[in-house]
Amino acid sequence: MADRSGGPNARFNSDFSIVAQYQAEFRGIAGYYQLAFNLPRLGRLKYVMQRSLVKTLARKYRVRVSRIYQRYRTVLKTDQGARRGLQVTVERGEGRKPLVAQWGGVPLKHKTRIGNLDDHPTQVWNSARNEVVKRLLADTCEMCGSHDGVEVHHIRHLKDLNVRGRAAKPAWAPSRRPA
Repeated sequence: MADRSGGPNARFNSDFSIVAQYQAEFRGIAGYYQLAFNLPRLGRLKYVMQRSLVKTLARKYRVRVSRIYQRYRTVLKTDQGARRGLQVTVERGEGRKPLVAQWGGVPLKHKTRIGNLDDHPTQVWNSARNEVVKRLLADTCEMCGSHDGVEVHHIRHLKDLNVRGRAAKPAWAPSRRPA
């Protein structure tokens, strides 16, 4: 039976990463079709994706969909005015800005000029249980453990990931095609 929970291991991801992933996917689709004259027809897709999002969260917590709406409903301020949507906020403490993921607020208005097209939104969740939120909240260098000037370290070159006898390549690594 197929897992219709919104994505790979969605029950194990945080609410923040689930909402952020749905928003990134819809924003990417709406951005790709923003020059189409019938762009407002994506309203149906938005409705279906919103229902999928709230049902994913409801399944995760084993509650009714209405409880998810009560918990996360908000009014989003956009260029076109106020819009209803969903918002997940993760407090970080110590005077730092909270992490905020929102669903909604993407305009479905036909445009005649556009800036950048981003049809490959970044993936917020992955199949492993290494949470984006946990890594952001840790504010700790994963290599040396320092809390000052946190950086991302690449331990080895990507070209060295295909060596025989080594464990399987991580999901984020590009696949190599034989020449």
